[in-house]
Amino acid sequence: MLQTRIRIIVRNAVPANIEFDVLVPEKSAFGHYATNVALRMAKHERKDPIKLGHELATKIRERAPQGFFARVEVAPPGFINFWLSPHAFALVVGEIVKQKSRYGSSRLGKGKKTQVEYVSANPTGPLTLANGRGGFLGDAIANALKFAGYTVEREYYVNDTGGQIETLGRSILAFAGYVPEEDHFYKGAYLKDWEKKHRAVAKRYAKDPLRLGQRAARDFLGAIKSVLAKEARIRFDRFTSEEGHIHKKGFVKKALALFERKKLAYEKEGAVWLRTTAFGDDKDRVLVTREGSPTYLLADSGHYLETKTRGFHGKINILGPDHYGYVKRIQAAAAIVGLDNSEVIITQAVRLVRNGKEAKMSKRKGEFATFKELIRDVGSDAARFFFLMIAPETHMDFDLALAKEHSMKNPVYYAQYAAVRARAILKKLGKQPVLSNEKLAALLVTEDDARLMAMLARFPEVLEEATRTRRIHELTRYASDLAATFHNFYEKERVIEEEKDVRAARGTLVSAASIVFTNLFGILGIATPKKM
Repeated sequence: MLQTRIRIIVRNAVPANIEFDVLVPEKSAFGHYATNVALRMAKHERKDPIKLGHELATKIRERAPQGFFARVEVAPPGFINFWLSPHAFALVVGEIVKQKSRYGSSRLGKGKKTQVEYVSANPTGPLTLANGRGGFLGDAIANALKFAGYTVEREYYVNDTGGQIETLGRSILAFAGYVPEEDHFYKGAYLKDWEKKHRAVAKRYAKDPLRLGQRAARDFLGAIKSVLAKEARIRFDRFTSEEGHIHKKGFVKKALALFERKKLAYEKEGAVWLRTTAFGDDKDRVLVTREGSPTYLLADSGHYLETKTRGFHGKINILGPDHYGYVKRIQAAAAIVGLDNSEVIITQAVRLVRNGKEAKMSKRKGEFATFKELIRDVGSDAARFFFLMIAPETHMDFDLALAKEHSMKNPVYYAQYAAVRARAILKKLGKQPVLSNEKLAALLVTEDDARLMAMLARFPEVLEEATRTRRIHELTRYASDLAATFHNFYEKERVIEEEKDVRAARGTLVSAASIVFTNLFGILGIATPKKM
């Protein structure tokens, strides 16, 4: 990565105790990259940052490989700005066409086994928009981790036992007229539809709401799996059953025994509590109720213990907006069972808007908009890209009209159209001669060539940072930036009509761009259409 190479060059020019950043300036007038090393060092040594910057710039030029930098300049209040040479960029283009589908991959996660849990919606009804938001995020994070060398498991945790499943059964019995309706029951025409189709089943389990709920939950889970796999293209490696994998295999009891062994569980007021305050929670939490029933926390602790026993080093758990108060306690449990590298990401709520006003999608009175309805309305790629554009901690307004618009205003259309343009050029060019890096450097000399090469060089840097921080929205931003740069190149630079050598050089550059689009879209999980 060019950013890493620059960091190494700068590091060799300054004392080891000086920390600094190498960044991409917001404005191209300040170079391809910049560093704040002179500002940091000036504070440490009490020197003028501009004067020190000029001294460091000289050292950096001396330590850089010959022909690596085109210019190294100092700008107020003490930044050192770098312009890379055509030769440096040509090396990147050559590397991209050589590595192809591996370009941007890394060994960041070599030897690390990580589980990503997402969606995990209770099988009590259709997937919501919040479920979909978490699903697309988890899928993209898993893609990025795998590309970075991690061994990844994509998990859906199925809450198929306990209170919510029994409530599901009672809700169906209320529709069937066997029990009176209560405020906390699940509501919705989807339940009424299920009861109509399975009246004999409801009658059979009229006295056993838990069994009835489990029977209905299997059907709802089947529908959920179908939407995720066929319509949303969200993948999973494992559907973990709370009842089958956790309770029946004894992991709930094992978790409780572990807490007691570590003297972190205690009895009070007839219940068993976990000392989550020792791990930053605002109060201790109940593990076993006075009635002797395990709480969600104990069951989830068993789940984390089961994950740990299967050899995972870490876990990323993506939860919906109603789980804010749950984060500290589950992280405490994860730490106790030994799953230290565990993270929780909370996604915020989604609101559908059309022409600036809140939009209702469902045709049935009193029904919420489902994830399935959204995908069928705007398409999987648009839904995915729009969800991934916004940081998960931010409330989201989903613009239905924009998502369906086939124009350059639509960000996913804009990005995909750039990739389609690149493919169209390559199809017209046919097979081209392979040029040396020296020839590429000599032929790709315009500002637009340089801008596109600089943007392609940033892909591994942006991807690694997004993977480390789980900030997948930075990849959608990069997709938009790359698309803008390519569209500009397409409009201003000739490829097909150029003379032979320039045509071959530009063809190589377009091929590199096409590779980056493909790799980027693969991580985001969107398609590269053949035509638009």
